[in-house]
Amino acid sequence: MTMVFKHLVAGVLAPCFAMAASPALAAPPAAHAPHVTNWNTTVTRTANDSYILGNPNAPLKLAAYISYTCPHCAEFEGQAMAPLAIGMIGPNKGSYEVRPFLRNEIDVVAALLAECGPPSKFFGNTQLLLATQTQWMAPIGSLSDAQKARWESKDFGTQMRAIASDLGLYAIMDRRGYGRADLDRCLTNKALADRLAAQTKAAVEKDFVQGTPTFLIDGVALAGTYTWDALKPQLDARLK
Repeated sequence: MTMVFKHLVAGVLAPCFAMAASPALAAPPAAHAPHVTNWNTTVTRTANDSYILGNPNAPLKLAAYISYTCPHCAEFEGQAMAPLAIGMIGPNKGSYEVRPFLRNEIDVVAALLAECGPPSKFFGNTQLLLATQTQWMAPIGSLSDAQKARWESKDFGTQMRAIASDLGLYAIMDRRGYGRADLDRCLTNKALADRLAAQTKAAVEKDFVQGTPTFLIDGVALAGTYTWDALKPQLDARLK
């Protein structure tokens, strides 16, 4: 996109007097306002295909393993993102990292859709997928035999597209401006799916993740913390 900037100069016509002996006075340099980073729109993709919202070098680092089919993850997203944005991410007190955790094939589909496009799209994609979770999960209980057969296709792309289509995820992602061709390309990214599966396995072994959501503060997993109500006081204690 090309942006055209128009420079508008306000001029005042005044009488001109000859004052040859008087040099022109230089205008004082204009003051420049300091650059302020909007950390709530700053997104960084990590080498492990997770995404950080806020300053990656913020004093506190909150990470969450989430499953897109987990109702507790959807509940956390709805409750936590606004207070995190206002009280932690925006004022550069902490950052928030989302690490996809794959529990089933539907999680694979949703994770590929969430990561479709540039990093700046990820958190909006994630928010929409979790906010509409009950809508696109609803058809699972009434799949036809033909649909179930498509879900078991040995071809990765065919399987992913079938799941996305039968759950209405193409229509949902259309709200984010994605066309079907764009989504199909993302849904055939088996290399990314394999990396996410490997990272899910590593999460179980390294961070002892047994369910979602699982939270870490500064790399340390929080025991018995699965809700915003349980997480908030632990964050507040560290953000004082």
